[in-house]
Amino acid sequence: MPVPYLQIDQLTKSFGDLVLFENITFGIAEGQRVGLIAKNGSGKSTLLNIIAGRDGYDSGDIVFRRDLRVGYLAQDPRYPERFTALEACLSHGGDELAAKQLLSRLKIPDLARPVAQLSGGQLKRVALAGALMGKPDFLMLDEPTNHLDLDMTEWLEEYLRRANISLLMVTHDRYFLDRVCSGIIEIDNRQTYLYKGNYSYYLEKRQERVEAKTAEIERANNLYRTELDWMRRMPQARGHKARYREEAFYELEKVAKQRQGDANMRLEVDAAYIGNKIFEVEHLSKSFGRTKILDDFSYIFARYEKMGIVGNNGTGKSTFIKLLMGLERPDSGTIDVGQTVRFGYYSQEGLEFDERMKVIDVARDIAEVIDLGGGRKLTASQFLQHFLFSPETQHNYVYKLSGGERRRLYLCTVLMRAPNFLVLDEPTNDLDIVTLNVLEEYLLGFKGCLIVVSHDRYFMDKVVDHLLVFNGDADIRDFPGNYSDYRAWKEERARREKAAGKNKEEKPQQRQRADERRKMSFKERREYEELEREIGELEAEKASLEESLSGGTLEVERLTELSRRLPRVNELLDEKGTRWLELAEMYDL
Repeated sequence: MPVPYLQIDQLTKSFGDLVLFENITFGIAEGQRVGLIAKNGSGKSTLLNIIAGRDGYDSGDIVFRRDLRVGYLAQDPRYPERFTALEACLSHGGDELAAKQLLSRLKIPDLARPVAQLSGGQLKRVALAGALMGKPDFLMLDEPTNHLDLDMTEWLEEYLRRANISLLMVTHDRYFLDRVCSGIIEIDNRQTYLYKGNYSYYLEKRQERVEAKTAEIERANNLYRTELDWMRRMPQARGHKARYREEAFYELEKVAKQRQGDANMRLEVDAAYIGNKIFEVEHLSKSFGRTKILDDFSYIFARYEKMGIVGNNGTGKSTFIKLLMGLERPDSGTIDVGQTVRFGYYSQEGLEFDERMKVIDVARDIAEVIDLGGGRKLTASQFLQHFLFSPETQHNYVYKLSGGERRRLYLCTVLMRAPNFLVLDEPTNDLDIVTLNVLEEYLLGFKGCLIVVSHDRYFMDKVVDHLLVFNGDADIRDFPGNYSDYRAWKEERARREKAAGKNKEEKPQQRQRADERRKMSFKERREYEELEREIGELEAEKASLEESLSGGTLEVERLTELSRRLPRVNELLDEKGTRWLELAEMYDL
């Protein structure tokens, strides 16, 4: 029998008259990896904070197994401002070398930088490294893939699959849920539903539940009409049987008036006319210091094209979008946009609202009525309902909305302007899965042009026709297919290169199951110790190189030599650090 790690019984949480969840009960046992799914504003992050002891609750019980090591990655991690990135990571426990390797893997280059100077994404990755550092038995993760590029996401996916660890996590990354989780807990209408399978299993079983609930509501509505007529005809003075029937009527009324909030949410909008000329990029170049983003780049965008942009953080994806939107100036080259193009731009920084406004007033400031084309129209309120803002929520003030609800409102304000060319820069961050499904359906029916920058592999697979791959140093390739096609192509290319002898690296040893672990051999012990020594030397060399390069006193030849050496040192650190981590994980060192 699996050992119980966490048991939640009859837990209730409310904020004033807003009840997030009521009398919910579930448990997580040793070895279980559970994804938590709900609409934005349903209390996912609040629930994790409650379990972690950071928030209070109204009633119920939370019981952990005694002596359980618990790790937690919060949605918005906080550290004392005096901490460096390394100190913040080490505050979770663990040793310095492992912290350095994890931070390197998560692309935190300056370990001595104070956390106050880190971007939100960098801080989240520092906190993720810290959560993994403590070697917890039970780990809670709130949106762990936000601010990770595709390589980091796939590394984390594999790390969690191999680790001997139990999980409770909130994530909108559906491939991540599919490949890591063995169970799904859904919060819907203040209650929890448990599905014993991965995300694909959840989709199938949830649809069955929704269809059964819809049928129940329809049956209740049919009976309700009959009973309502009886209630209106019967005199007030009733016998015992009549009173029993009257009480049953009110219970029936509760069922009949339930709403299936996300059923049939497809919204089709005819975009404004867009001509044959969309935009043409000619000989575009852009650099920041020694970092090249674009170098003599040319491209002609076609009518109704749906392009995805992928690449690691720092390769220039968002800069390319800002150049297109006129928010950045190129060093050279031109961008010629067609006269009929009407952009709708969803950016990472564009979320600004008057906190004192109501949701419905934010929407009405843009349009009272949205023209869908073909004689179809929606009021602002009806449009908001398509994106899961209930009539009650529409009359909330903006300051009461959760982070995910604000992103959803921002998305509505972009779409309500009836653009014919949508540019979406990381639209999936902080949106719940239900909203993502609605957005995907909208984009599938969108009769215009689309550019999406996203690390969400599932989302990209569903909505784009081809990819622009940013490899860094102005190396940009056009790939004719979706992300899964691209990933399969990369893996096949790597396999062929190995077979041809171009890649001579040995295949990393697969981690053994915990119950089959053997002792480290003499050879592996020597390798482990040698790696520690080499990593120390490489870190010292890296620090020396960075100091020399920033000194401003080097001659051109020496500057060129050191500039070439630094990337190789970083490469070696990553390579040796990965092997060191593999050995450490394999033998639980």
